[in-house]
Amino acid sequence: MMLDSPRDSTDIRAPLSLVIITRNAGAQLGAALDSARFADEIVVVDSGSDDDTVQIAASFGATVVAQAWLGYGPQKQFAVQRARNDWVLCLDADERVSRELADSIRSALVQPDRAAYRMSRRNRFLGRWLSHGEGYPDWSVRLFDRKRARWSDDPVHERVITDEPVGIVAGDLLHESAESLDDYLAKQNRYTTLQAERLHGQGRRASVVALVFSPLVRFIKFYFVRLGFLDGAAGLVHIAIGCGNSFVKQAKLLALERAAREAAGT
Repeated sequence: MMLDSPRDSTDIRAPLSLVIITRNAGAQLGAALDSARFADEIVVVDSGSDDDTVQIAASFGATVVAQAWLGYGPQKQFAVQRARNDWVLCLDADERVSRELADSIRSALVQPDRAAYRMSRRNRFLGRWLSHGEGYPDWSVRLFDRKRARWSDDPVHERVITDEPVGIVAGDLLHESAESLDDYLAKQNRYTTLQAERLHGQGRRASVVALVFSPLVRFIKFYFVRLGFLDGAAGLVHIAIGCGNSFVKQAKLLALERAAREAAGT
């Protein structure tokens, strides 16, 4: 899985801004920026790093903007609005653009015929590049025209939204998180809390049916239908954690409903 070489200055295409949000991403940011050297501008929005994240970004010529944390969706949209160009490529600090994906992005921007493009994200988990299940292809919209698409306001599990057709660019976006399993589980715990709070705020209700069947359906879909079993133990653990998240999210929503009833005295 090779990473891309520096941008060819003879490219005739729409100018592109690479946009990344960071916090203490020094161990991974350099590789992410190096993989996307074909971008015409780099914008890094940092939310209080106390490691060398800002220095690494500056060494790549990035425009670095400090912004207190707003939630994933709002933070990414804030970063997009700081870009100079309308076409943006949004990466996480622990992601890398493969050579094939870089070539596809450049080609798509010669004559863009869509408002946004999605790409296949390949996840590395427990030391293995996943090829099935939830780990691949984890389709993600990351390349878009900010005049016709934007990040959602979701505090977690944010997505790019547009009213126009979405295209596909070939090649993998490589997600190689350096976090331990303990850190991964802690992050999932935070995410399920944010999801439950969002659902509660929208007036959604938990149910025994969702508690039981949401994890079960998810397991059948990703482990059997999407062939997650072919990824061995890593694939099983990855999918099982996702199923656990479905259950825990509903359980936390149930707890929020009970707390609201008790507070109201009903």
